[in-house]
Amino acid sequence: MRKIIFLFSLWLGIVMLAAGAETYPLADGGSVAGEVVKFDDNGIMIHTPEETYTNVPWARFSQDALKQLSANPKIKGFVEPFILPTESQRPQKADIQVNAVSRLVQPSPSLFGGLFKSSLGLFLLLVVYGANLFAAYEISIVKARSAAQVIGLSALLPIISPVIFLIMPMYIPKPVEEATDGASEAGGVSGQKPKEQQIQIGEASWKPQEEKKPEAQIYARGKFTFNKRFIETRFAAYLGNAEGEQAKKFSMEVKTIKETLAVERIASVGAAEVVLQTAAGPVAVALTDIQEIKLNPKLV
Repeated sequence: MRKIIFLFSLWLGIVMLAAGAETYPLADGGSVAGEVVKFDDNGIMIHTPEETYTNVPWARFSQDALKQLSANPKIKGFVEPFILPTESQRPQKADIQVNAVSRLVQPSPSLFGGLFKSSLGLFLLLVVYGANLFAAYEISIVKARSAAQVIGLSALLPIISPVIFLIMPMYIPKPVEEATDGASEAGGVSGQKPKEQQIQIGEASWKPQEEKKPEAQIYARGKFTFNKRFIETRFAAYLGNAEGEQAKKFSMEVKTIKETLAVERIASVGAAEVVLQTAAGPVAVALTDIQEIKLNPKLV
């Protein structure tokens, strides 16, 4: 029996060798034997000795089998992509050269320093400075102070000076009548009275006393609020045709931001402005522009 098996195997090997069959090891440890019938991009078809046909993908072959198949010039082009290169065949890696990098200069952390170093920052500073001077001019009008004084100090000390003038009370000039009375009182203390005045005082015992002349009445902004209700109640005699008792004894003088008006009567009063009748015609004045209203005694 053993002789029969040995003779059969020998005969099978001789047949396969005569038919050109080869054995190809696989990647999983097995092998496949037979004759290559056809091949393509996916693999090859092998005709096995058992008269069967089997398709084997290229990826199933081991590296030795792939090198064995690459000996065939027709199959070499399909096999080479699956053959791993040896260490000697691999290209050498290029050395990585690190070059020095020029870094940007970090900006100054200071906020004001950054404003002075950029054109946009300088423009914003100029806008703020101009707004500071304009605010100083408006404050000088509201507080009835010298515009040159307020603007000059605001130019030297921006923002601080306008705030100081804004919290200061409104400047109200001393009336001329009060100054005259003060001067007369000072003259009485010093004893330097005119001669005629001394004679009048001496003759006052037998002459009837003269009627005291009415004094000027001054209504300044800051002490009084100029609105529609105030004008209608305090100066009702000047409304319409100005026939009231107060209008007959006193002439009205209105001082605004721009000019001083001699008023004959008040034509009309609104919530925001008042129409004053003057010798030149009616003049509309905003209530916020009125700085002072003065009633001067008329000369009889």
